[in-house]
Amino acid sequence: MFAARVSSSSSRFFSSSIGKTCSLSRSSIPSFSRLSVRSMADSAFKKIQIQRDDTTFDAYVVGKDDAPGIVVIQEWWGVDFEIKNHAIKISQLEPGFKALIPDLYRGKVGLNTAEAQHLMEGLDWPGAIKDISASVNWLKANGSKKVGVTGMCMGGALAIASSVLVPEVDAVVGFYGTPSSELADPAQAKAPVQAHFGELDNFVGFSDVTAAKTLEEKLKASGVAHEVHVYAGNGHAFLNRSPEGVSRRKSMGLSDEDEAAVELAWSRFNSWMKHYLV
Repeated sequence: MFAARVSSSSSRFFSSSIGKTCSLSRSSIPSFSRLSVRSMADSAFKKIQIQRDDTTFDAYVVGKDDAPGIVVIQEWWGVDFEIKNHAIKISQLEPGFKALIPDLYRGKVGLNTAEAQHLMEGLDWPGAIKDISASVNWLKANGSKKVGVTGMCMGGALAIASSVLVPEVDAVVGFYGTPSSELADPAQAKAPVQAHFGELDNFVGFSDVTAAKTLEEKLKASGVAHEVHVYAGNGHAFLNRSPEGVSRRKSMGLSDEDEAAVELAWSRFNSWMKHYLV
C-alpha cells in the first residue's frame, strides 16, 4: 500500500532541475505534428484501462501474455513515439517481456519543452506512484509472475521511487533520473536497482554525475543489489535514437551520438531484468 506523502515542492524540484536546462523557446523546437507524435508502431499495442482507487487510467501493452512484465514509465513528454519505441524494444528482448506503459498524463502529450514542463509541473506525484503500483498489480494478475519497472528521465526518477514505495516490484532499472528526497529516499529501496547516467548530463541534482554518485551511496546504504553506470561522452536522454528523438535532442543541444553506449545500456538492462524476473 502506498503510504508516502509528497509536498508540492517535489514537483517543483523536478521542474526546476530539468526546466532550467531545457528552457528553450517554442520556436527553437522542431515542429512535431500530432500525427508524428503517434508511434508508427501504435498497432503493436493493446490499449487497456486500469482501475485504482476511484479512478481509471489508460495503459498500453505489448508483448507475450505470459511473459515477465515490465512497467515502462514515460519521459516528461508523455506517452509519445519514443516511450512506445522503448516499450516495443523491451518486449522483443530475449527471452521476451510484456511491456506496459501507464498514461500518467491522461492522454496529454507535450510537443515542446514548454508544454512538457507544464505537464510535469501539474503531475500528481503520489498519484503517479499509485498508477505504477496498479500497473504492476495488473501485470501480475494477467500472466506475469514477476514484474519490473523502468523509465527514462522523469520516468527514471519514478522507477527508482517505485523500488522504495511499491513493494510488489521485483526489479528496477532507471535511466537518467533520480527522485527528490520528498518523493522517495533510495536508501530505503527494497527492490534491486540498476541505474544509467550520461557523463555530460547537466541536469544538476537530477541526473548529472553528482546525482548518480549520490544515488549509488544511498543504494549502498539500502543493502539491495544495485549497479550504477555512467557513460563517458554521453548526455541526457542518450537512449533516444529514433529519427524524431535524435532531431529533438539536437534541438535541445544534445548532439552526442554513441550507438555503442546505447547497445551497452540495453544489454545491461536485459541482463538485469532477466536475472530478477525470469
